[in-house]
Amino acid sequence: MSETLPGTEDDSSVLRRTAGAHPSGPVAERFEQRVREREARELSQLATPSYPVRRERADSECGLRTPFQRDRDRIVHSKAFRRLNHKTQVFIAPRGDHYRTRLTHTLEVTQVSRTVARALALNEDLVEAISLGHDLGHPPFGHIGEEVLDNCLSERFGTHFLHNEHSVRIVEVLERDGEGLNLTEPVRDGIRGHSGRAVEPATLEGRIVRLVDRIAYINHDIDDAVRAGVITPADLPRIPIAVLGDSGRQRIDMLVHDLVEHSDRARQIVQGEEVGGAMAALRAFMFERVYLAAEATSEHAMVDRVIRALFEHYCEHPQRIPISIPDGELGRRVADHIAGMTDRFAIAQFEALSIPSAFAR
Repeated sequence: MSETLPGTEDDSSVLRRTAGAHPSGPVAERFEQRVREREARELSQLATPSYPVRRERADSECGLRTPFQRDRDRIVHSKAFRRLNHKTQVFIAPRGDHYRTRLTHTLEVTQVSRTVARALALNEDLVEAISLGHDLGHPPFGHIGEEVLDNCLSERFGTHFLHNEHSVRIVEVLERDGEGLNLTEPVRDGIRGHSGRAVEPATLEGRIVRLVDRIAYINHDIDDAVRAGVITPADLPRIPIAVLGDSGRQRIDMLVHDLVEHSDRARQIVQGEEVGGAMAALRAFMFERVYLAAEATSEHAMVDRVIRALFEHYCEHPQRIPISIPDGELGRRVADHIAGMTDRFAIAQFEALSIPSAFAR
């Protein structure tokens, strides 16, 4: 029989003692109190406090991270987050290493949102978690893929697909083999409400992400469109550029400063009339010249073909939907599977359906 020195524990007893619980100690035991005191002292009265914790299911909390920090970590370690690196932002399968992906867009939104939250003395941890999770539910091929998947569901099942709602479904149901991530209510609310088609988030932190998402994608999509040769800097509308600046860096700097100053005075997340109007005009230009231009239309036809073929295939052969997709209505299961695909996986699946096996050898 093995022995242990007096006053020590063997490995098995340590594992038994700590299984399912966070190790404790003097620092961890005082952590929540210190966070509460710091937030009361440093954050705005309009900020969302980190405590008390609001989760759907009771959960052991960490003594070294706030609940929102734990949500952040759960999102970053999720499978859906890793897949963002291979999902389109605007340009599908671009030939170049410097185009944005859904992941780089997410990181840019996170960085700018934290800057705004810090300047307004709001909760940075909450803003960070919402930002990192806001686009988890985007299907392959960007907004074109979302539109096609929504059309497929509407035509066959009378239901719809919205990426913000699917982001919430991922964190509530699909991750961790159907258990979900058990995120806090303010984070889930912010993820659901980040889209302009949704009800505004309940927190100011969520409203920051909602607006910064638009600030980020308009400016980095201009950069990618110029890189792709779809537009040139001279094509950009003169008056909005005169207000916001000639470069992406200048425009984001102007938009963030305007947002912070007007929000501080209004005690709400708002833009100034001139700068907000200039951003809206720039967004309208991008829809006309980039998002709905001829190049995008040709890609739309290709995406429509791929998504529809996959959708019809899995509707006709539901036994081929992976067992990792939870049981439920057929349309929802098919959408769950397709929305989780990266661009390259969706293309590979389409090719497998389209090319006879004899020719694929």
